[in-house]
Amino acid sequence: MTTAPASLRLLGLAVDAYKKVFTNPALSPPNPVRRSGFDLEVAVREVRAEAHDVVSLTLARPGGEQLPAWRPGSHLDLFLPSGRQRQYSLCGDPAQRDRYRIAVRRIPDGGGGSREVHELRPGDLLRIRGPRNAFTFVDSAPSYLFVAAGIGITPILPMAHAAGSRGRLVYLGRSRETMPFLDELPGDCEIRPDDETGVADIPALLATAAPGAAVYVCGPPPVLEAAQRCLFTLNPTGSLHTERFSAAPVLDGHEFDLTLARSGRRVRVGATETTLDAIRRVQPAAVYSCRQGFCGTCRTRVTAGEIDHRDRLLSERDRLGHMLTCVSRSAGGPLVLDL
Repeated sequence: MTTAPASLRLLGLAVDAYKKVFTNPALSPPNPVRRSGFDLEVAVREVRAEAHDVVSLTLARPGGEQLPAWRPGSHLDLFLPSGRQRQYSLCGDPAQRDRYRIAVRRIPDGGGGSREVHELRPGDLLRIRGPRNAFTFVDSAPSYLFVAAGIGITPILPMAHAAGSRGRLVYLGRSRETMPFLDELPGDCEIRPDDETGVADIPALLATAAPGAAVYVCGPPPVLEAAQRCLFTLNPTGSLHTERFSAAPVLDGHEFDLTLARSGRRVRVGATETTLDAIRRVQPAAVYSCRQGFCGTCRTRVTAGEIDHRDRLLSERDRLGHMLTCVSRSAGGPLVLDL
């Protein structure tokens, strides 16, 4: 019997330690996406009208270099000329490494990011971070049902093409004029504009998914909430994957007082209001992006008070004295923020 050299024994111990830390969910950091991706400068190659109030941007490296690879469901952080940071799903072909494509619907009463995107022109330079993925496409499901509503088609479109014959796509919208990428859909896609077929019955639609199907839903809150209420009753062996483009409603909230230490201003946070929204009442320029607790843009230092952490990004260590104001709030009593 021979004894392995000391160097090999050490290598084996290192591999065992790696497996324990990085493949054991109980020990791995609870982060669904990378905290930061690739930071790159890109140029707007093309701006194209895709539907009423929807434009697509094709982005490329100024020197023509390849862009980082991505998988269906990925998004980019886009840094706009004003300094605003927003996140948009990649909706092009992952095989085309020389370009990225995003699509943005203009929201007249939004935070200004979509309006600014609609003002961009070919040749404009932007900074991006990513790709990152918080809406993972599981490519091993026996079958798929994709439900995209409106601009929710953007992350779903690459998934539907990747699923091929195993997938079925149902595309909802107010009217065909408001629905982008109608000319790029898989051949067997069901197009259901409200003005032609009526408002979709989401439970009835989800009931058509095969047992064990992976069901992907992206669209406005009423569509997502209906899917979350009924899928597992209708299809106990299926899996539900959702992505929203707006902030989730505040659940189990309570009012609390907030002090912004640098200015001394005080504000009352309502029971159904996010900490970020309360801050923006007195500091409209407060930075934010995802409003769902996973990008970290609104991370703020807390100098006093107990935090009810509701984010999906920060590790336990990072949560000591910091919070993401878009979702987290007081655990009881007032908070003092370094703002």
